[in-house]
Amino acid sequence: MNHIRFPVRVYWEDTDAGGIVYHANYLKFMERARSDMLRRIGFGQNDQRGREDGVLFVVASLNIAYHRAAVLDDDLEVITSIEKLGRASLIFEQRIVRGDEPIATGKVRVGVIGARSFVPTPLPDDLYETIKAFMAEEA
Repeated sequence: MNHIRFPVRVYWEDTDAGGIVYHANYLKFMERARSDMLRRIGFGQNDQRGREDGVLFVVASLNIAYHRAAVLDDDLEVITSIEKLGRASLIFEQRIVRGDEPIATGKVRVGVIGARSFVPTPLPDDLYETIKAFMAEEA
């Protein structure tokens, strides 16, 4: 199973009054990493809106565990892989780390909807095969 690494620097706006990353911002870091992964494998989400068979991904469920606090100016990395590929959904596994230290881990199930209809729909065959090939690549 292949993965991507997405760097994140913690800025003042990411922290709460105690100076640590606000819990909801870890979800933003994960969202950016998933979007970056899809872009890297050839799925520009913005490009999908204009396609007749275009699709969008929507978060259907997520589970996150917090292990350590991240603070201002930390250099973090979000490591993202696709755990399971279905015809109309994907499960992403994501880890936020500071060096080798785990900060947060999560699993995100993403559903596929039509870019124009907003109705659940299967992935177009070309996109399904692209993601499948990415998952099979050597890490």
